[in-house]
Amino acid sequence: MEPPVMSHVTLHAKVMPSTIDTGKPLVILHGLFGMGDNWGSHARHWASKGMHVHLLDMRNHGRSAHVPIHTYEAMSEDVRQYLLTHFPQQSVTLLGHSMGGKVAMHLACHHPELVEKLLVADIGPKAYPPHHKEVIEAMHALDLSSIQSRMEADRAMEKHLPSRSLRQFLLKNLTWKQDKQLGWKFNLPILSSQIQRIGTALDPIAIYHGATLFVRGLASGYILDEDIPDILTHFPLAQLESIEGAGHWLHAEKPEAFREAVESFICD
Repeated sequence: MEPPVMSHVTLHAKVMPSTIDTGKPLVILHGLFGMGDNWGSHARHWASKGMHVHLLDMRNHGRSAHVPIHTYEAMSEDVRQYLLTHFPQQSVTLLGHSMGGKVAMHLACHHPELVEKLLVADIGPKAYPPHHKEVIEAMHALDLSSIQSRMEADRAMEKHLPSRSLRQFLLKNLTWKQDKQLGWKFNLPILSSQIQRIGTALDPIAIYHGATLFVRGLASGYILDEDIPDILTHFPLAQLESIEGAGHWLHAEKPEAFREAVESFICD
């Protein structure tokens, strides 16, 4: 039985409608420390292919509300309410990456009537130990009261995070606040304090019998061959696509291969 949840957050979304009236809805859920805007190039591409694309900002991310609770039950309820509001007579294709993928799994299992097809990018239903310590420490170490530009923030974070692509991903979340000081779009204190919840496993009895595709980056390590039986326990119809040379941010690292896998599944 699904546990009770608190009141939902009305999620901010960017909608990229198809030029085709009969286009099917594709709803995309970003990962931890991300936002819907990260998926803009993919959304424009898929809209041009006839899909109505909705890019959601999850709670405590992007332009959606900052709240003290950050659990998969709560995030799933936020998305459920969004779908009921915007697609009251229609199920959708739901695509989630990382944290967003776990939200998508949770929603599909508990409310299968809302999800026609499920796509999960580089995360499995298993539990993951906390592994964002360096990222969180690097962001907390930034003195945003004195930093005047993203370039300055990048230089300050470099000693903690040598990966330039990771720094650039995080720094997209810096924005000017009303007091003319830089601040994070995401709710760093809450995400830091609840990071263990973000690694929790899917409910052991959760199951979704609909069409499902898991896409993994072979250089990522998030989905291993040994995880496949667990995936099939929860998603008996699941297919698995592997992208050579892609890490965890497979949609950014190998965009064409990722699009091909998604489109082949959606159009099947």
